[in-house]
Amino acid sequence: MLPQLFSVPTDIDEGKSQTYQPLKGVIVGAGQVGMSSAYSMLIQNVFDEMLVVDVDRKKAEGEVMDLNHGLPFVEPTDIRAGSWEDANDPDLVILTAGSKQKPGETRLDLLQRNTKIFKSIVPEAVKHCPNAIFLVVTNPVDIMTYVTLKISGLPSHRVLGSGTVLDTARFRFLLAEKLDIDPRSLHAYIIGEHGDSEVPVWSKVNIAGMNLCDGNSGDLPEDEKERLEPVFEAVKNAAYEIIDRKGATYYAIGLGVTQIAKAILRDQHRIFTVSHLIEGLHDIEDVCLSLPAVVSRQGVTRVLNLALSDTEKKQLQNSAKVMRENIEKLEL
Repeated sequence: MLPQLFSVPTDIDEGKSQTYQPLKGVIVGAGQVGMSSAYSMLIQNVFDEMLVVDVDRKKAEGEVMDLNHGLPFVEPTDIRAGSWEDANDPDLVILTAGSKQKPGETRLDLLQRNTKIFKSIVPEAVKHCPNAIFLVVTNPVDIMTYVTLKISGLPSHRVLGSGTVLDTARFRFLLAEKLDIDPRSLHAYIIGEHGDSEVPVWSKVNIAGMNLCDGNSGDLPEDEKERLEPVFEAVKNAAYEIIDRKGATYYAIGLGVTQIAKAILRDQHRIFTVSHLIEGLHDIEDVCLSLPAVVSRQGVTRVLNLALSDTEKKQLQNSAKVMRENIEKLEL
């Protein structure tokens, strides 16, 4: 026999809506990146309501069943698998759907395949989620952010990509490991493309207020180059190394997506190297790539105009050139 539950009298008028508005998100893609993000956001209590949308509805349902069975261990979240019709005016849409990078492929090799997928996804997302911020995680993330922006017709501040958030985290971790300090005590950025043309900002590496690089050149000290330059090579090649060993990367990016989502939903005004539309900074126009930006409830609200060394500026402009050359191959 089921236990009887008795209502408790309150002075709340059941006919009146409460002031709290639940935080709602849609994760598009039930693959490894999408579900690592979903799991991370679930255990960090990011959403009140989470919808998983995937072309393989059966897989999405299985993933949601698995997550729901863990709800007794975490804060309450309404997790469902469904279609766009179930979106219910979400605050955030996270796009992770797309082809997976194969061993030996670059992120740019995915471009044509994933652009085709986004041409079917994005219009539906905008139709059913007209007020949402759009966070793109699918690779090549900078160009897919640009594709999403152009297809959606949304204001640029409402479309951002995970960009070099993961590369920046890798840079901080590997540098901190080399210098024997906690990575949370070190500030360092990777900017530009999330890919082979990305740029390490050595001139802005900072530990407790002390710059790693001295002088105005922004270059590494000669006595540190042999020790530290391999750190960036390890950052740039990290995805290839992981893919070669286990087939895909997903845990770290899931954690990164969670932090971006929290910054948006909780209006934190945090700075991340997210991918977003660049118009004029460092003589770069009409591409999406990563520079440190303020992320809040409105999306990307401000972009930091980093004082780069001459070498770093040239490398960033080359990264933008790579993005532009690939964008021009698309029919948008």
